[in-house]
Amino acid sequence: MSEPVLPAAEVDAALADQHISWERVGDELQTTVELHDFAAALAFVNALGAAAEAANHHPDIDIRWNKVHLVLTTHDAGGLTVLDLALAAAIDRLRPSR
Repeated sequence: MSEPVLPAAEVDAALADQHISWERVGDELQTTVELHDFAAALAFVNALGAAAEAANHHPDIDIRWNKVHLVLTTHDAGGLTVLDLALAAAIDRLRPSR
């Protein structure tokens, strides 16, 4: 059984309250991380891959040279769940200092 889908207002409140650097776009959380170069982008993706494996929840990943675009949603639930918020927060902790 999958996690229950969260109402949009609850997701928005959690993003703000937990200082998660992602944007809700419909039933997805999205963010783009800009890094120094392609090697840094790959290293970041490898690090977040370990977090995703540990959570057994995986983002859609698009790498364009030094930019990594990430999308989270719980496909089997049909929307955003606590799994998405938890993984977004974990990935935020891996972001390089701004």
